[in-house]
Amino acid sequence: MIEDICEWCVLEWLRLRHKVTCMGDGSLRGVSVAYVLSRRALAKLRLRAIRRGVWFRDLKDMERKLLDLTIAVVERIQSVRLAKMVSSVVEKLLCGVESRISRLVRLRGRGLAGKLSQVALGWGNRSAVEWASDLGFMEYLAVASLDASFGLEGG
Repeated sequence: MIEDICEWCVLEWLRLRHKVTCMGDGSLRGVSVAYVLSRRALAKLRLRAIRRGVWFRDLKDMERKLLDLTIAVVERIQSVRLAKMVSSVVEKLLCGVESRISRLVRLRGRGLAGKLSQVALGWGNRSAVEWASDLGFMEYLAVASLDASFGLEGG
């Protein structure tokens, strides 16, 4: 359940579970907002956004008031109109609270894992098909590419 996720940001959980990607314009592709429209989930997202500085940086005053009021009054959003308004604010927050390593994995690691998987498949390594979806491998490649971009390769 989304409320039990502590270490990963909500976006990472949604991305892995529901094939969600954060677009460059701050929108989410493939997300079902029903998972994040409960009081508890919104409160956790608000707390994470405040801790990361996203709450005041990325949201307008009216958007903050909308979420604060929703958290205070509504247990689970049932109104379609309110769900649409809150979901647009939630999308901004989810993209804003994405961790640096998650962003790095999304931007660099996933692409590198896919390319390396294709190369290894071309060489006849059948198990390489799993590399493209291995989160640990993506994280390794993302961090390794970061080290290489700063000229920190080990000798």
